[in-house]
Amino acid sequence: MPSTTLSITVGSPLRLALISLEAQCLRLWEDGRLRYQAIVSTAAVGASCREGSGGTPTGWHRIAAVIGRGEPLGMRFSSREPVGLWDGEACDEDLILTRIFRLEGLEEGHNCGLGCDSFERYIYLHGTNHEGALGQPVSHGCIRLSNQACLELEAWLSEGDLVHIA
Repeated sequence: MPSTTLSITVGSPLRLALISLEAQCLRLWEDGRLRYQAIVSTAAVGASCREGSGGTPTGWHRIAAVIGRGEPLGMRFSSREPVGLWDGEACDEDLILTRIFRLEGLEEGHNCGLGCDSFERYIYLHGTNHEGALGQPVSHGCIRLSNQACLELEAWLSEGDLVHIA
């Protein structure tokens, strides 16, 4: 892959979420200090930026939107709209719960643009009804978090903050 030059304007403080596919972990850094860690689940099929792949896209992203601020733990979302609280009942369906941190790719031709666009693929960090599987790559492309981690990250992450997935 050709090298990418990324030009980013950063405010203060600088926050960066690093997601490791290998470690299935999110680490949040602020001004060079580790502030938060959480176990995640990324795609069962591994890394891929390709549309329709079901893979977790790699590279530089930013938080395009934080959806669900102020909603209670376990709020269920459909098409990014709150539709009611999850009752805790087990189901195979991959529910999107508590918060949505929608990602926008920043690398044209890699995770942004025709056929590889993280935003158009609706790639999120989000709460899950499969918390027992966190730490294992089992998602359909998104980055799953515990619902509590979503609430905690809401206090740290805002629109425009950087996310790097590797």
